[in-house]
Amino acid sequence: MNMPTDTGSNNDQPSAHQRSSLAALSLTALGVVFGDIGTSPLYALKECFHTSHGLTPTPENVLGILSLILWALILVISIKYLSFILRADNQGEGGIMALTALILPQKARQQGNRWALVTLGLFGAALLYGDGMITPAISVLSAIEGLRIATPAISAYIIPITVVVLVALFLVQYRGTGKVGAVFGPLTLLWFIVLAILGIRQIIEYPAILAAVSPHYAFRFLLHNGWSAFLVLGSVFLVVTGGEALYADMGHFGVRPIRLVWFCLVLPALVLNYFGQGALLLSNPAVLENPFYHLAPSWALIPLVVLATIATIIASQAVISGSFSITMQAVQLGFCPRLKVTHTSARERGQIYVPAVNWILMFSCIGLVIGFGSSSHLAAAYGFSVTTDMVITTLLFFFVARERFHWPLGWVLLLCGGFLSFDLAFFGANFAKILHGGWFPLLVATLVFTFMSTWKTGRKILATRMRERLMSISDFLTVIRSSMPQRVNGTAVFMSGNLKIAPPALLHNLKHNRVLHQRVIILSVVTEDVPHVIGNDRYDVEDVGEGIYLLVLHSGFMDEADVPELLKAIEIGNAPFLMEETTFFLGHEAIIPSDKPGMVMWREHLFMHMSRNARSATSFFGLPPNRVVELGMQIEL
Repeated sequence: MNMPTDTGSNNDQPSAHQRSSLAALSLTALGVVFGDIGTSPLYALKECFHTSHGLTPTPENVLGILSLILWALILVISIKYLSFILRADNQGEGGIMALTALILPQKARQQGNRWALVTLGLFGAALLYGDGMITPAISVLSAIEGLRIATPAISAYIIPITVVVLVALFLVQYRGTGKVGAVFGPLTLLWFIVLAILGIRQIIEYPAILAAVSPHYAFRFLLHNGWSAFLVLGSVFLVVTGGEALYADMGHFGVRPIRLVWFCLVLPALVLNYFGQGALLLSNPAVLENPFYHLAPSWALIPLVVLATIATIIASQAVISGSFSITMQAVQLGFCPRLKVTHTSARERGQIYVPAVNWILMFSCIGLVIGFGSSSHLAAAYGFSVTTDMVITTLLFFFVARERFHWPLGWVLLLCGGFLSFDLAFFGANFAKILHGGWFPLLVATLVFTFMSTWKTGRKILATRMRERLMSISDFLTVIRSSMPQRVNGTAVFMSGNLKIAPPALLHNLKHNRVLHQRVIILSVVTEDVPHVIGNDRYDVEDVGEGIYLLVLHSGFMDEADVPELLKAIEIGNAPFLMEETTFFLGHEAIIPSDKPGMVMWREHLFMHMSRNARSATSFFGLPPNRVVELGMQIEL
């Protein structure tokens, strides 16, 4: 069986410069990718013994839960994600949207083939937005709650302090994940070192806790505790909730740094800390209210709260940057209206900032903190969206492994069946959380899915309506040859989504102004199924006569389509593009809801409002505003 080659794994003996670059990239990745999973020790073990589960910290229960935590980290993160899912990169980019694009060619999506897979991928992406709202809220709030142990009088100020920290976090997002990660990396390194030291202190005092390495304690715990043990899996899952964000952030740093950091630092530190908390519970069950902070000596409690707060801010970065990546991919794949996307790095195309998403996440996080009031209440809402995403990721990976990697069917069934066995167990345990807060990420996902599917369907219907009333290119050429309109100097570029028909702006310009430029370019920007397109593959041009050319610019779904910049490298008709001699003509559709077949009326109104608020084509394609002419037309959906 041929296994796909890992990104960047061809260099068996990297140079000193490459090793230095890998180390720097690994440190930066540590500050962005692993923050989420790295702060789970703040609340995960505590939630496993929540009063609703009816469990006491007996040796059997502690060893059983620690064994479940250890093997969840190994099976879900080390084996499923690090060893297999990260192989399913779309030219270096990861995340559920990239996975969907990898298995579904553009032609299949346009023809409506495999609509179930498209729906799964789209709903999975929508679920991550709910996670992007809950993770910062629960992480920062759980850290600030540690102040209660040091100073109980500060309890009334926990929520306001948390809100201030969250606002500060989202205000610095415009600087980009690279700059943020460069600052966060060393701090995260310190955090994981502290996690390990705190755990080792208690393990030395109670070394018998290491027996939890044996999986038989996990099986015995599940068998002896029945339904309560099954519900505990929903809390155990909190230790691996950063797995999906890790996959979504892969494009920021690559596979090698992520794997290196996980196996050499993150996994050992997490296991040591969880085992240390377990050892503390066995020696002093009274610390069950917050075993993490009781790991520290009293003199170190305040510094630990400060460090934990910083770590939770960093934890939030993983899901925030993942939300930015998913949004850009959704825009490029046609599932979302055009939004402002700022590239924050000249070297790493995956490092972006999406202002609209940033502010939505910020206000949502603040609302969650105020509405739920404590990390324990938020924990009831946390996990459902991520475990659902993990199930969807496994299902999509099955098709990638079969059709893109060509792995044997029996082997893929065995592998994905194994993944689904613990994915579905975690999903079932988290499903019980729906009535206790799990409804929130489900509601967010439903709303986002509705917006995305409405936009995609609306654009498809709009294109059909336009084809019904427009002229084909061949018919337009016939009209030009017969009417011989006056030609004026310069180049006119008409943006179009379909090169088989004459753009409405072109027809309107000819009808009302009765002139045609000497060189007419009908331009279409096509988003391909790959993250980036380079070199001569970026454009195709066809001369159809009468000074009219059909030009296709190919863009990856992670690329920013800067049309003027792309045109500078192209010569058409033996002449380069000079911006001062080029005019861009754009069509502006005024959408009117109707009772025609297509979408129900409320979705047509939703699509109309989304179209009105979408980023303008001038801004999205980087067109010079003083060289743009917009011509409008009304279209009934």
